[in-house]
Amino acid sequence: MSILKLLNKNYLTFFCFFLILLNSNSFSNEPVDIWKIESTQENDGNFEEIETKKKNNQTNSIYETITNGNNSQVVFEDKDLDSNEIEIVGLYDPEENDLTIDMWSNSNGEDIFRIFNKLKKIELSNDSKEILNILFLTNSYFPEKNITKDEFIKMKSEWLIKNGSLNLIERYLTKNSDVSKNSYLLKFYLNEHLVNSEIKKSCEIFSKIDRDFEDDYLSKFNIYCLINGNKKDEAQLQFDLKKELGLEDKFFEKKFNYLMGYENETEKKISDKTILDFHLSHVTDPNFKFDPDEKTKKHIWRYLSNFNLLENIEDVDLENIDKIITIEKATHDGNYQYKELFELYKRFQFGINQLLTVNQSYKLLPDVKSRALLYQGILITTEVEKKLELTKILNDIFIKEGIENVFKEELTEILKDIDEEDVPPNFTAFYKQNVQKKEINLTKIKINNKIIHQSKLLNYFINDKKYKNIENDLNSVLSKAKKNKKYYVSTKDIILIESLKSDGFQVKKNLQSFYSDDSPNMPDDIQEFINNEDISLVLLRLAEIIGQDDIENIGSETLYFIISALNQLNIDRLRNNILLKVLPLKV
Repeated sequence: MSILKLLNKNYLTFFCFFLILLNSNSFSNEPVDIWKIESTQENDGNFEEIETKKKNNQTNSIYETITNGNNSQVVFEDKDLDSNEIEIVGLYDPEENDLTIDMWSNSNGEDIFRIFNKLKKIELSNDSKEILNILFLTNSYFPEKNITKDEFIKMKSEWLIKNGSLNLIERYLTKNSDVSKNSYLLKFYLNEHLVNSEIKKSCEIFSKIDRDFEDDYLSKFNIYCLINGNKKDEAQLQFDLKKELGLEDKFFEKKFNYLMGYENETEKKISDKTILDFHLSHVTDPNFKFDPDEKTKKHIWRYLSNFNLLENIEDVDLENIDKIITIEKATHDGNYQYKELFELYKRFQFGINQLLTVNQSYKLLPDVKSRALLYQGILITTEVEKKLELTKILNDIFIKEGIENVFKEELTEILKDIDEEDVPPNFTAFYKQNVQKKEINLTKIKINNKIIHQSKLLNYFINDKKYKNIENDLNSVLSKAKKNKKYYVSTKDIILIESLKSDGFQVKKNLQSFYSDDSPNMPDDIQEFINNEDISLVLLRLAEIIGQDDIENIGSETLYFIISALNQLNIDRLRNNILLKVLPLKV
């Protein structure tokens, strides 16, 4: 067997040198590589500090509405016809979003970094994220002032990692398939799917991208995927090639030999240096067992949870307080189901007197037992005020300990069983702040011609249709409103009127005095960006202003200058989608 292996490797080594020689002759015919990134931030695929936020609440999404067309193609053009260097990076064509290919060209890197660093600190709403998705993922030239191409691409990667879905990252990687520019992003994508027990999904990306990469971690991941996909000959070829190019990793080599069938056993050493190493430790050991603790990295906890490798909560020794504290923290991070932890709390046994005097007895117990006693007290208490008192105490304790996520969903369930009318005044604020009422899904727009911003004029903004009679409708609606002596022209009315005027529709002279067309209170820096046609910085600032708020909750005056900014820059599709979120009455 060993002789066959040696002969096989010698043959493959010769074949590898032949391929290298062949490739070296073809490099002179290759197009210029625009992505020459040598980022000092690259690592070996260890992303324990980065957590993907998978929020799939995309109802009425501006981003979905604008970018779901089938004609989304990456367009490459030369900014300078005398240069062979391609200066475009992105995912969507500018025309799809009423943007321009040079929207970053006038931007100062100092301003970009300043605003982007602020955005990174904010828990952005979906509306803010959608604006930034459009901005960062539209094909464009690179900004050139006080920012390098490497820094700009890394910024896009950071945005996608923090706020993009894995599906969106996959689309970006596939469209921009040269791995040398996106190795940081690709490692994150691979690791996230592996942590989520989606090995097939991790490996599929290699068939969609250029695999001529030098990064050792990506090479090892690709080799593992080839073995996992039963392509062992190709895996052997890739492994030998990497060895000839200097790969030295004894841990990976031992796992490789075992998975290839060259060795019947492999050492039981567990490595958590990278998530790939940890996975290889797992899949090469039929009796794999790993007991995490407080020092265990978050992505290892997630891996154990998703591969069902965590200790069964029913088997936890109640006397092992340190273990329970670790489970509480793991529950806070989402690695144990919160219901499992509360089932564990139920297993604690307390005396009748402790259960009758919970609000005092919990103070005399160690932390874990005090939380368990409070929870059991909440369950057995029927008096509303006392139940709310114990619930608030337990909630405050979780917050103080920094593990508030443990109680969020259970808190909501407890409060939902209490009728709001039965809540005493001293607990009203606590109740309203934490109970989550079922939201009504508003989908249909109701036309109300008695109110300008809810009138049939909205039809113009739906599906971006330019009706021939829109100008007549505009003047007709204004005329009827003017005849109503009690009608008050609101800021939202003015927003709609000014948007139509921005698109070229005229208001009759006799109606122009009916409403005030005072300019919105535009921030000076945004107006300056608009005057300089600095589209990217305008959108960055608008996303910052919206911040963590839903666009529907933005004040009318703020909304006015947001729409005015989009009108001045003729970014009509984004404007229209915002208008349809905030103006109509929905049923």
